[in-house]
Order: sequence, then structure tokens, then C-alpha cells
Amino acid sequence: MTLIKWQHRNPLTDMVTNLFDNDLGDFFGKRFSDPAANIIENNDAFILDIAAPGMKKDDFKINLENNILNISAEFEDQKREDGKNYTRKEFYYGSFNRAFTLPKTIDLEGIKADYTDGILQITLPKRTDERAEIKKEIRIS
Repeated sequence: MTLIKWQHRNPLTDMVTNLFDNDLGDFFGKRFSDPAANIIENNDAFILDIAAPGMKKDDFKINLENNILNISAEFEDQKREDGKNYTRKEFYYGSFNRAFTLPKTIDLEGIKADYTDGILQITLPKRTDERAEIKKEIRIS
């Protein structure tokens, strides 16, 4: 006969714990992962869209070094509500860093970035010559 250790558990407590720790953890900011990216190519340029809702353009830092485009951000929820006695409040903070290796056909001087409606859009215009810029910081308009 094999003995199996049995532990009495409350199914309702397990369900609520799993809901907040697993399913809603990302929504309430307990975990943060790198934002999703879409890359679109047309005849003139590549368009890189990064989904980053709820951020400000000043939260981002975009650098280019040796044909590697680095996009990073660090952010924290600064909202304070006076007069409220919280039993539980989830803070929202995090950071990310995404890196993309650019092809040599990108015009590094023409790269532009814009942040609108939660989407950071970086336009990477194409060119035909093989000249490469070593280092550059890209401003977000």
C-alpha cells in the first residue's frame, strides 16, 4: 500500500488566489513583459509599431548604435488619491528593452518616431547606398 499525503484546501480560496495571481496579474501590473511589436514593409520604408498604452513619450529612450535600434522605457504610476483608505492597491510600474537589428538599406538619418494613442511608431526609411551611421539618438515627436 502506498501512502499519499493529503492536504485539505478550500477550493474558493484557491480559485480567487489563482484569478489574482495568474489571470489578472498582468492587468493589475503585477507582471510586465516586453510590449508587442509589428513590422510593416512598404516600398519606401519599414514601419515599426510598439504597443505601449498608458505611457508618455518622455518615458521612452530610443538609441541607434552599430545598426541596432534599442527601444527602452521605465515607468511608474504616480496617481495618488487623497482621502482614501486602501485595503489593497496594485501599483503599476515596470520597464522594458527591445532591440532590433536594422538592415543596411535603412537611411539612418531619416529615422523618425511618433507616439500616438498608445502606439510608438518608428519609421525606418529605405535607401540604396551602403553607408552606415555608428551612433544616434532618435527624438519622439
